[in-house]
Amino acid sequence: MNLQVEVGGLKLKNPVMTASGTFGFGREYGEYIDLNQLGAIVVKGLTVKPKEGNPPPRVYETPFGMLNSVGLQNPGVDAFIEKELPFLRDYDVAVIVNIAGETIEEFVYMAKKLDIDGVDGIEINVSCPNVKKGGMAFGINPDDIFNITKEVKKVTQKTVIVKLTPNVTDIGVCAKAAEDGGADAVSLINTIAGMAINIDTRTPVFKNMIAGLSGPAIKPIALRMVYEAARAVKIPVIGMGGISSFKDALEFMIAGAKAVAIGTCNFVNPNCTIEVIEGIKQYMVLNNIEDINEIIGSLKVD
Repeated sequence: MNLQVEVGGLKLKNPVMTASGTFGFGREYGEYIDLNQLGAIVVKGLTVKPKEGNPPPRVYETPFGMLNSVGLQNPGVDAFIEKELPFLRDYDVAVIVNIAGETIEEFVYMAKKLDIDGVDGIEINVSCPNVKKGGMAFGINPDDIFNITKEVKKVTQKTVIVKLTPNVTDIGVCAKAAEDGGADAVSLINTIAGMAINIDTRTPVFKNMIAGLSGPAIKPIALRMVYEAARAVKIPVIGMGGISSFKDALEFMIAGAKAVAIGTCNFVNPNCTIEVIEGIKQYMVLNNIEDINEIIGSLKVD
């Protein structure tokens, strides 16, 4: 049985990854699961300098999901390289670093710094606000996606993945912009913009008002967007959004995803990633499938 997949030149032992922002830097989850069993670890989003994040509350439970407004709290790229990367290097697992910048120059700066041993890929978070254009997210403008990707590719030999925002009219256009800019793969979806209101105080739950919705509630939307993106580009697509079982993961792969990332489910069940891997194996045995790649993009449409 072959579970190995290739994502933009990066060979993964299996297609199951962790989603950025839901797995920290792997330390906490390493106490519950064997990190060596994962296809890849995508670490918490990094910024140029340490970031405190948003004031509490930061998380709010919703039916079949959650809203989060963490605000990219992280120790900064230098602290990651010094303190967290050595820990991850002890494991036989691909390490993908998510980077979040407020200007193209910041993305380029971090990508160049991370072009080192122990880092296997870079995931560009284009959901960040472009401060030079009034704070609108890079990811809603195909030209911005193209330009960030093009500039980052100039300074790194690592696999470059562009993480797309779902808060757009046409996800296929955005995926194509990343491909045209030289991306080795795209990942989607990031959280969907949402909000919550405290009816007792009649005020927003979050200080920033708008937060990101994730979890099983967004899976049908994510699945549709992954299908559309996979049809729009030739580069690999990494699917995510509400995956909490091996059946969910297989849906994304049948729709065209080369690999999948698990996010919110990690908070509910720390063993979720391993259960998904084992479930995929059992599915392959029951259906006499020898190579996981036979499943990818196998959706039958009349």
